[in-house]
Amino acid sequence: MRTLFAAGLFAATLVAAAAADKPEKVLEDAVAAFDAGKYKEAAELADKAAKLDPKAARAPFVAGSARAALRENAAAVTAFTAAIDRDPKLAVAYDRRGDAQLKLGKFKEAIADFDTFLEMKPKFAPEHWRRGIALYYAGRFDDGRKQFDLHRTVNPEDVENSAWHYLCNARANTPKKAREDLIPVTRDARVPMKQVLDLFAGKLKPQDVIDSAEAAKLEGEALTEARFYAHLYVALYYESEKDEKKALDHLTTAVEKYKIGHYMWDVGNAQLAVLKKQKKD
Repeated sequence: MRTLFAAGLFAATLVAAAAADKPEKVLEDAVAAFDAGKYKEAAELADKAAKLDPKAARAPFVAGSARAALRENAAAVTAFTAAIDRDPKLAVAYDRRGDAQLKLGKFKEAIADFDTFLEMKPKFAPEHWRRGIALYYAGRFDDGRKQFDLHRTVNPEDVENSAWHYLCNARANTPKKAREDLIPVTRDARVPMKQVLDLFAGKLKPQDVIDSAEAAKLEGEALTEARFYAHLYVALYYESEKDEKKALDHLTTAVEKYKIGHYMWDVGNAQLAVLKKQKKD
């Protein structure tokens, strides 16, 4: 009986081991880890699945998604590139690689990826505010303005869309023209976003935006976010006014003092890295 039991246990162990090495099972475990927020584990499992099946595109895509969640953007680009190499028609991989490129400060590369994605999925063009941000940083200000005009058709009550439209328009034309064309937003009362809009409209001063975040009676993460956005958009305002010193000061404060988990922190971080590199050069 013991011999039969031992033999059965050994056989079961072999079956389990064989199943564990199947790329489908490894990838399933990677997805489960990703869904549970265990991004490092997900990336490692997805990398393993990709090696076990060198043709399937889903494994490197999951690996790229996990690396992106870890803010390991260079590794994310590598993984998404592998997914695209395996399946050039995987539209979402271009979009996600574009995000990683943008966060690395590779704005032209980000635009190229976003454009490829939109060629394959044109219905998402109005949604693509991230493309507008990449266009701004690539110096294509009028194209950025047009992208934010388009985004307005699906998201008319977003202060940030209005803000980026202003920023692009101010650089493509003048701050005066940008104020005249400022997209009105009436329902977004978030602090300090309402104050940011009033700043761009010429109704408030930069310090008023900073003060509004401090006076909002927020705590914890909500306060950190308010401070981050206040300093970020004040920095971008000063940039539109061509005050490079104040823009850099506020951007540094936003990124280095008030780190948050949102996409816009990555945007600010990318811009700050580019500005620091330019200062060294």
